[in-house]
Amino acid sequence: MALSQKTKETLLGPLNANNPVVVQVLGICSALAVTVQLKPALVMGVAVTIIVAMSNVIISLLRNTIPMRIRIIVQLVVVAALVTLVSEVLKAFAYDVAMQLSVYIGLIITNCILMGRLEAFAMTNKVWDSFLDGLGNGLGYAAILIIVAFFRELFGAGTLLGFRVIPESWYVANGGFYENCGMMMMPAMALIIVGGIIWAHRAINEEKK
Repeated sequence: MALSQKTKETLLGPLNANNPVVVQVLGICSALAVTVQLKPALVMGVAVTIIVAMSNVIISLLRNTIPMRIRIIVQLVVVAALVTLVSEVLKAFAYDVAMQLSVYIGLIITNCILMGRLEAFAMTNKVWDSFLDGLGNGLGYAAILIIVAFFRELFGAGTLLGFRVIPESWYVANGGFYENCGMMMMPAMALIIVGGIIWAHRAINEEKK
């Protein structure tokens, strides 16, 4: 079944033109905190995508029964329940990664992307559209985390997903020419990379306009 233009925009818009990190500048804190290595960044991206999509669906289903004066409380309860569920699943099946992410999984509850999509979209749209919106925004967020983590792990440790990419023979200690960039391990470097992505994104989109 072909997707309508509106449906495509809802799903694909957050991957580029309406990306929640580079356009709306949301979710920056976790982008700085969990991108030292690619694996935890990938897991965090998947976790946020699942939680945003499912919370959007639940709130959309309940939108006509939620009293407006307590809607934020209901949204927080739904998100907290999903975050707890995802956290327990990670501890059961990916304990090492869960320990690497530590408190940052729990802090998904405070992620601005989540509350923003629930309030701005799920409360006023149907279930299918809300699901696509949550999926698109989660994937857009995950894409930025993966890009940042890719460069930080590659140039900071010479590995990707824990596997050696830059050969040991290239390092100065072994008579080579290369040395890992220690700055890549610092949160400030993540901010610089995110800033570079924002600059590139806006420059490309300005040219298209």
